[in-house]
Amino acid sequence: MSDDDYVYDEASGEWIPAAEAAAKAGAADIVEVRDSVGNLLQDGDQVTLIKDLTVKGAGQTLKRGTLIKSIRLTGDAQEIDCKYDGIKGLVLRAEFVRKR
Repeated sequence: MSDDDYVYDEASGEWIPAAEAAAKAGAADIVEVRDSVGNLLQDGDQVTLIKDLTVKGAGQTLKRGTLIKSIRLTGDAQEIDCKYDGIKGLVLRAEFVRKR
């Protein structure tokens, strides 16, 4: 698209530049992941568990207060991917963690 292109924005009912419409569409794809108290989580953050969690398939329980280092966001607003000793492919729900 060139600088002279305009597109109709149905939300506002106005014609806007195509570059602005593309920026709005790109911002809509970003998923915000928030912990149990509402803090915004990002890749690489450290989180602490707020509840004892039984890990299915590992036969192990992660205790409240356990520190999880270097999380990764999955694109889902409620799930985070992380590593922990002895457990591969651990995915936690954001509602059970607090940002450290």
